[in-house]
Amino acid sequence: MQLFHKDTIQISPSLICLDVLHVLEQVNELEKAGIKMLHIDILDGRFSPSMPLGFDLVRQLRSVTNLAFECHVMAENPEYYIQELLDIGVEQIVFHLETAAHADGLINKIHHMGVRAGIALKPSTPISSLEYIIEKCDAVLLMLINPGYASSSHEAQVPYAKRKIADLKKLIDGLHTETLIEVDGRISLSNVKEFAPLGVNIFVGGTTCIDRNHIADSINQANHVLPCITAQ
Repeated sequence: MQLFHKDTIQISPSLICLDVLHVLEQVNELEKAGIKMLHIDILDGRFSPSMPLGFDLVRQLRSVTNLAFECHVMAENPEYYIQELLDIGVEQIVFHLETAAHADGLINKIHHMGVRAGIALKPSTPISSLEYIIEKCDAVLLMLINPGYASSSHEAQVPYAKRKIADLKKLIDGLHTETLIEVDGRISLSNVKEFAPLGVNIFVGGTTCIDRNHIADSINQANHVLPCITAQ
């Protein structure tokens, strides 16, 4: 299976949702279960008010796993974090349009290093903001909750998720780009069933999708859902 292809649908488990005391063991378990790609949230504690993962952890994992790393930079100064990830060696980097002074230039920099590049959007950022950059985007990540508020009981998945996905798909199809659609934020297997037919390629698997205490069972359940979708 090609990792980054418009005809693929896959779940990319989030590193930040794993048990930090057993992270290598759990990453190995994900790989053994057939997962091909790991979602890595890079946070600054400001743009996204969550505790960040250290670069040393990402660097050490890079040396011991064959999983592809797709990284989501949630930071007020994305340039610094992007450079660190490029030095580590990852397969895809998406950063927030809301924090990038020169988004086009950052995409050029990432592409120059042979890495896939894309844009992430907060829930309230309109799809129209992508109009003059979408052709350079290998992926667009739509946040379905506000960055950093996954643990808040007041934060629910946005009710307009399907409409926003459809608007993005329309933009991509209209310009005939190869841009992949990715969604993140309280993703469940029911979301996978609902959103995949709309054109979503990558689902970020957090705690509402992957049970870190029962990883193999979680992946097995997901694997039963994905073939049913791709066969449609």
